[in-house]
Amino acid sequence: MTLRLCACTQGLLSMLKRLRSSPDKELRILLLGLDNAGKTTLMKKLASEDVSHITPTQGFNIKSVQADGMKLNVWDIGGQRKIRPYWRNYFEFTDILIYVVDSADRKRVDETGFELNELLSDDKLAGVPVLVYANKQDLALAAKASEIAQELNLHLIRDRPWQIQACSGIRGEGIKEGLEWISQNVKKK
Repeated sequence: MTLRLCACTQGLLSMLKRLRSSPDKELRILLLGLDNAGKTTLMKKLASEDVSHITPTQGFNIKSVQADGMKLNVWDIGGQRKIRPYWRNYFEFTDILIYVVDSADRKRVDETGFELNELLSDDKLAGVPVLVYANKQDLALAAKASEIAQELNLHLIRDRPWQIQACSGIRGEGIKEGLEWISQNVKKK
């Protein structure tokens, strides 16, 4: 499906196009995280869609954007415990992994850290750059991105580029900065 692009997505596509040697290639982005982290909200915000009513993803959502010979495919996979074993089915050919953390859900920090470590240890994702969105920064109880990075031991990641970015999917804050990091690191994979 072809979507209208928001300004931040148009900027990302133009940057990615410059980085790619073949403009007809696709960039595959895998969007993962625990249930209720805000993955679908982030994806809909990128596509300039309404985020006032989001339902839990039971399987997966795909948003594809075509512009000037560049195709950006974002795969949003549900994060419920029963779905997580199926995440592996989507790893192949991933260019960028975006992992979304609910910064206000301090009870599940260990669980989200475990899942992220499982992802990073999988051979199919070896060397794939990872962007961690510390989502829901608009909530009063949200941990700062630096706290999330510490709790997830991101500083121990040595086999790939990584970045943590504070954001609010609802407000759209911080999303553009994450996309800029992606455009700089997609060529390093």
